[in-house]
Amino acid sequence: MKPLIVLLLVFVFALFGTKIFRGIYDFSFSGRVAMSGMLVFTAVGHFVFTKGMTMMLPEFIPFKKEAVYLTGIIEIVFAIGLFLPNLRLISALLLIAFFILVFPANIFAAVKHIDYQKGTFDGNDLTYLWFRLPLQILFIVWTYLSGIKFG
Repeated sequence: MKPLIVLLLVFVFALFGTKIFRGIYDFSFSGRVAMSGMLVFTAVGHFVFTKGMTMMLPEFIPFKKEAVYLTGIIEIVFAIGLFLPNLRLISALLLIAFFILVFPANIFAAVKHIDYQKGTFDGNDLTYLWFRLPLQILFIVWTYLSGIKFG
């Protein structure tokens, strides 16, 4: 829920900011600013809630802590890449693939009731996925529209 709030709030601020400073509503740029803001927000979670995030990974995955740190760094790299004209398209495409690839961790967390912020097993249940799946689809569509189609 928090990433969605960050995404929408940053989008509104960026949209009005482009209107004030550029004289136009720049939806594509504002969309990239919002996605980047959300990515940095979620990336911080990888470093603050590392223990809980490692719990979201199945047992067969090695180097969990390193994987959590790496995915946090990847999110920051994509946040930057969305603003570099030569890297925007590839960043957006890889970000979409990233959103698809990390979704199983959210399924695993819901099945195991993982609260990644507390690092406990008393988190959301499977009903959480009814929110998370549409949210993941929104992130993918948002990235496509602001980073590829209108980017």
